[in-house]
Amino acid sequence: MALNREEREQFLAEPHIAALAVDAEPQRAPLTVPIWYQYAPGGDIWIMTGLDSRKNKLIQAAGRFSLMIDRLEPTIRYVSVEGPVIDTVPATIEKLREISARYLPAEKVDEYVDFAWKSHGEQVVVHMRPERWVSSDLGTV
Repeated sequence: MALNREEREQFLAEPHIAALAVDAEPQRAPLTVPIWYQYAPGGDIWIMTGLDSRKNKLIQAAGRFSLMIDRLEPTIRYVSVEGPVIDTVPATIEKLREISARYLPAEKVDEYVDFAWKSHGEQVVVHMRPERWVSSDLGTV
C-alpha cells in the first residue's frame, strides 16, 4: 500500500541510510552509492559529498538525483524520492556536525567530525527539492 504524504515524509525524516542514484557517463549504468542525508518534513533534502568526487561531478552534470530508503522491520517499507538540484554550497563544519549527529552515537560525533573535516578534503552540500515520490508499506512477510 502506498504511503500518504505525511507517512512518507516522516519515514524520510528518520535517520536511514539512502541509496543515491544519478545518471552516469554514456555506456555506464547509473552511479548508485550509499549516503547519509538530512531531511525535515515539507523541506528539501541535502547531502554532503566531496567537491571533486565523481558523485558530485555527475550530480552537477545531471542536475538531479534520486534517493531510495528502505527498512525491513517492523514492516517492509520504502520511499524513493527524485528531484532537481536547487543549490550547491561549500560545506561547513556545522553541517558536518549536524549530519554526523543524525547517524552516530553522541559520544562519537566530535571525534568523527574532527577526523572527517581534516581528512575528507573539500566538501559541498547539495540540496535537492523532492519532486517525484514512490513509496510503499508491504507489511510483514
